[in-house]
Amino acid sequence: MNALPQPLPLPESFDQSSSMWVDEAIWGHRLYDEQLPWFVFLEFLNVFTHEDDKGRAFDEQGKPNELKYRAAHRLYLRNILFNNPHLPEILMTHPNDSNRWDEWLRRMKSAATGLNHPEFGFLKAHFHSFEHFCEIVSLVRSTSLEVDSNKRWTSKFVFPYGRDCLYEDLDNNASTNDRRFFGRTGEMLYLMFCRTSRKQELLAALKGRLAKTDKTWDSIIRCLQPTNGEDMSSERANAFLPYTSHPCFEGLADDWLAILRLNIPGFDVFPHLVNLAGLHLLKYQLTVSQQLLGSSKPLNLICEVVAPKKTLVRQISCDFYQSNNLLPAQAVETFIMNIERSDDWQRAVTGDGAVESCRQILRNKARWEEDPAVSTDPQQLIGALRQAAMKRHRQHVANIHRNYGREIGLVSKRGTVKLRYAPTDALLKTLLFANVEKRIELHQFLARLHLRYGLVFGDREAEQMLSKDEFDKKAFQGNCRRLEQRLGSLGLLRRLSDGCAYVVNPYHAEAR
Repeated sequence: MNALPQPLPLPESFDQSSSMWVDEAIWGHRLYDEQLPWFVFLEFLNVFTHEDDKGRAFDEQGKPNELKYRAAHRLYLRNILFNNPHLPEILMTHPNDSNRWDEWLRRMKSAATGLNHPEFGFLKAHFHSFEHFCEIVSLVRSTSLEVDSNKRWTSKFVFPYGRDCLYEDLDNNASTNDRRFFGRTGEMLYLMFCRTSRKQELLAALKGRLAKTDKTWDSIIRCLQPTNGEDMSSERANAFLPYTSHPCFEGLADDWLAILRLNIPGFDVFPHLVNLAGLHLLKYQLTVSQQLLGSSKPLNLICEVVAPKKTLVRQISCDFYQSNNLLPAQAVETFIMNIERSDDWQRAVTGDGAVESCRQILRNKARWEEDPAVSTDPQQLIGALRQAAMKRHRQHVANIHRNYGREIGLVSKRGTVKLRYAPTDALLKTLLFANVEKRIELHQFLARLHLRYGLVFGDREAEQMLSKDEFDKKAFQGNCRRLEQRLGSLGLLRRLSDGCAYVVNPYHAEAR
């Protein structure tokens, strides 16, 4: 495994309000577990469309980590879709179309949130009747993200049919982004693409895909908004990605390019991009953790193809999941240990004014300062940082592996009480589409999954990385057979007359 690249310093213009800078120094500002992959994708699209409009998409212009952009609020649209319980009642109790409009406009004038002077009268000119308006609202709601969740109405989102559907997450009062569900992970994703060698290819492919999507839905969404301009956020800044390059950035770009160049119909491409974003962010966290720990072992994720009964593969997968899940916390411990072992720290603890000198080192390295009354010597000081950093890490960043893994269909408890790697059909499709241009033999496909992601299904890959005591050839051969059956049932595998099994990408004939 390659060594961890030298991290970038914080820009001088960076907001210094953060109370601690440990997770961020290791992985960036910031990986956030409540921002699941679909929200990451939506935040990314907000950043991308703004920067593309400015003619600088995927170009940091020689100023790393100085990204600044604005996002739409679209409060008329959001109030209509998600803060509007009045439609069914008004439709049933007011038979006259004019009376329906009057009653609904009266209610919305007082109930709409986040708008200084709400005026929804423009809708009458956009729809043939109030009933037509209600049907459109119901239809758009049915395709929205998080519409059936118990999230606040300001954290529910229209499917990204086009730029008129994009906006940022807001707090309960619809006044500002409180960084709960748009926690900057989408900004990190954008910066990863800025730092890949294939960013120009990716830009052309992404713009081409977005330009060719059906604009009908975006036009419908536009009808639910006034025509007098967008309500934009204040300038968003302070995204931070520590490394100018990383193999995980390149792998992510390669996969998105492969998907975007397939002629997957319309918006069906988006779930695959979301799955790959989640997978590579998870892989980035674990890989950087290993690099910081100085591990020479490659990342390995033993995947069980779910069997009716418990298998040895399931047990090994559970063990590897637990081991990988500890890596980020171990990386935090190592980061703090490296401070304690540094020459600066060793000089400080033996010099005059040791506590204040050590406190200054922690301000510089971790942007953290303990209450002077609590820590009276360097050991107490570094111990307090370790305790505070681990507590903060466990709240959010430690959950990325589990939450993202479950959300993209990599991690599961199905058939057991323990979490392990057991990919769903949807994730298997994504991986196949990103790694098979036309068709390849099954064993070549499995070798590619192991090389690119560390995923292990079959006996050949398992034998390379398991000890003789752990490895059971028959168990992994059985796992591979179940995978073959799964891919065959999905129409993605064929056995030819020569007895070889081939995985097939059904979109290859129309690939661009």
